[in-house]
Amino acid sequence: MQVLRIDLTTRSAAAEPVPPTWEPLGGRGLVARILLDRVPPTADPLGPHNVLIFAPGLLVGHRLSSTDRISIGGKSPLTGGVKESNAGGRTGWAIAHLGYKAVLLEGRAPQGTWWVVHVSAQGVRFDPADDLVGLGTYATAARLRERYGDDARIAVALIGPAGERRLRAAGIANTDQDGVPSRLAARGGLGAVMGSKGVKAIVFDPRGGHEPPLADPAAFKAARKAYIQALLAHPQTKTYETFGTAAMVNMCNAFGGLPTRNFSQGQFEAAERISGEALRQLILARDGEGAPAHACMAGCSIRCSNIVPDPQGRAVVSPLEYETIGLMGSNLGLDDLDVIAQLNYHANDLGLDTIDLGAALGVAADAGLWTFGTATQALALVQQIYDDTALGRLLGSGAALTGRALGVERIPAVKGQAISAYDPRAIKGTGVTYATSPQGADHTAGLTIRAQVDHLDPTVQVPVSRTAQLKMAGYDTLGACIFAGFGYAAAPEVVPALLRSRYGWPVGDDVLVQLGRETIRLERAFNRAAGFTAAHDRLPEWMTREPLPPHEAVFDVSPADLDRVWADLA
Repeated sequence: MQVLRIDLTTRSAAAEPVPPTWEPLGGRGLVARILLDRVPPTADPLGPHNVLIFAPGLLVGHRLSSTDRISIGGKSPLTGGVKESNAGGRTGWAIAHLGYKAVLLEGRAPQGTWWVVHVSAQGVRFDPADDLVGLGTYATAARLRERYGDDARIAVALIGPAGERRLRAAGIANTDQDGVPSRLAARGGLGAVMGSKGVKAIVFDPRGGHEPPLADPAAFKAARKAYIQALLAHPQTKTYETFGTAAMVNMCNAFGGLPTRNFSQGQFEAAERISGEALRQLILARDGEGAPAHACMAGCSIRCSNIVPDPQGRAVVSPLEYETIGLMGSNLGLDDLDVIAQLNYHANDLGLDTIDLGAALGVAADAGLWTFGTATQALALVQQIYDDTALGRLLGSGAALTGRALGVERIPAVKGQAISAYDPRAIKGTGVTYATSPQGADHTAGLTIRAQVDHLDPTVQVPVSRTAQLKMAGYDTLGACIFAGFGYAAAPEVVPALLRSRYGWPVGDDVLVQLGRETIRLERAFNRAAGFTAAHDRLPEWMTREPLPPHEAVFDVSPADLDRVWADLA
């Protein structure tokens, strides 16, 4: 495999050998390694010295169920530190089939010029994107399909107007197996980084490429079979196929950790109306193009995605996830799935993170700019982002900047990134993750809600979070979906068997945790060099003193305990 370096300043590209220190890493771990090697830690995230990295995970390219994810990374304009945001869809698979271990966007195009970067087996070319500027992600993807072909193997990574304007909550949309730009690498503002380089879209055309080679095809096939059997036998696989991630609504509400009206409460009185059960019934009743189970990538056995139809059965958005329901539903006092789906559609079209946008809208309601629960007002504020007003630009820059500008104290953010839909006062292990992950507030860095502990007990959360963070960093380095972990955890011998048979590496049985440990070590090293200290590994002060109904809990894991999470990696 090779590394593809694309220089926007000179509009040139070169394929280079993989450096030896990059070989044993992929996905999130490789992002961290490249950042340390190629990006000055104090660089302006939106300046020419930042590098936007596309890195498939170590096991990507074989249609291994739920293990074809792409990690996209760079220095975050939201946190000022390391950022990796991963997504499903076709991008990771296509890059792997083109023979690249990573694709790097370097430099930046002259201001006012926009490009589509086309990557194929024949090489790289730069096509003008003037006719795409200002278009939302859906219209852009449609035009690109007309221009470059509608072959299902072609993958596109693109930005919407938010990324073009360098709004700090902008993400990068990736097309799914249906060609819909619905799989967002949403967190951390990486869409703004792509926009800063003058790139509207990257088209990865893998036709003429090849599946990555296997060191031992028979052993890989046997390990794949064992993994699939374990995954399909796990009860959570059926739960997520049936209800999608929206299954978490009632569970989180029961724990008192469902963000409600800008994180002022932990239970929503209308949770049943926006639950996974309610969403499934809505989709089934309307039928049409809707699907209660949908795969975001080819070969996925879980199919936790969905397609939400309108009353006439026409597709509105795919997928409507728990995080969006939490941040754009209960967090805004909205109990109508149709309204939440509309907000989701607009966020996707603009190319914005639904978590940070939902949190920003909650902060705006606390500031008196609109009234919680009023759908027309929420939609009108989102329209301001389309209209490129000053307030629209503020909201599109995320909750932290919005809250500071509006003088709101209750800002649900860590390291500048909005907290996801698990209130850390009720689910304290996830609060430890929010505080101590190098990524900022991100549930996918180490969610603990399924751990068999008292989630309100501050004294038991550190080892729970640490274990979850190590495993998730490992999965992200493999290119595995968070739900693939059900199968891998049930058959722990599978991960080392897959890596041995894929690469011929003599890895140990603890390779998953070792990958996670090395990934987090590299991420923390970059953040330290960028100026991060122990003071950054904290939750907002108001969460330590403002009780959360119904348990009246505060976040009371001690600073000393937070400091010891990664003491051995210092």
